[in-house]
Amino acid sequence: MPTLSVLVPVYRSEGTLPGLVTRLMAVLEPLDTEFEILLINDGSPDRSWDLILELGRSNPHVRGINLMRNFGQHNALLCGLRAARYDLSITLDADLQNPPEEIPKLLAKLAEGYDVVYGTPRQQQQGLFRNISSWVLRGVVQSIMGVRIAAQISAFRACRTQLRDAFTTFQGPFVMLDVLLTWGTTRFAAVPVQHDSRPVGKSSYSLRKLFRHGFNVLTGFSTLPLKLASWIGFFFTLFGLGVLIYVVGRYLILGYSFPGFPFLASIIAIFSGAQLFALGIIGEYLARIHFRLMEKPTYVIRDKTGDTR
Repeated sequence: MPTLSVLVPVYRSEGTLPGLVTRLMAVLEPLDTEFEILLINDGSPDRSWDLILELGRSNPHVRGINLMRNFGQHNALLCGLRAARYDLSITLDADLQNPPEEIPKLLAKLAEGYDVVYGTPRQQQQGLFRNISSWVLRGVVQSIMGVRIAAQISAFRACRTQLRDAFTTFQGPFVMLDVLLTWGTTRFAAVPVQHDSRPVGKSSYSLRKLFRHGFNVLTGFSTLPLKLASWIGFFFTLFGLGVLIYVVGRYLILGYSFPGFPFLASIIAIFSGAQLFALGIIGEYLARIHFRLMEKPTYVIRDKTGDTR
């Protein structure tokens, strides 16, 4: 049995951490292999880090990393993956919506020769708008990842830790772990798993945050918006050529063209809008280049606990 690192990003999770660690221990100990539970505190404003320290003192399998501020879930996971000590890495949320008891299903599928296995919820335990926004985000990620399984991605995943070698030099504030994993492999799979309701608290992902995350992923890891802007420009170029041919033809055939300012103003507005849209997309990419050149850190560690390297 390969050795296991369980990576958990922690944010406002003081109410679920003790129960999560207890359930993880109940699942991992019978596997008869070395394992660790790595809790990455992502700048949580509650007592989450204090609890991680307490859990680390009472349980030698628990390690902790405390980030300087809130960098984001995927940034925290990247930090954890780079600090993982064992062969396989399992990621899951700290809110107990991903049942630890489903981990053996992911490991069994991984043993079939895959490099990344997602636990796809049979039924999402969240609101309608959150489901819709998550579906849209998955569509964005699928267009970037270019693998069939992308539509079934989730925060509950198992992967081979050595995949981190494919993005050791990656640096930047915008992180999407699932896209980074495609830099190292195309062997993805998914298995259906239970998805429980959140026992305490509520999701920190609002619709606005999900939209912003999706937009950052799209412009940070894909050229699709640039291609879209090019096609829009091409379409309106053809449209303008068609209007020119129509106006000239009407003048040659009927002896007059469209009089007045409104028609001309509407055509100018259409083309100005297309140009501004294309410039806006290009501006977003320039902003990403700007942040990369600044070498803004992906994460910064404040403290560690346990046997960290």
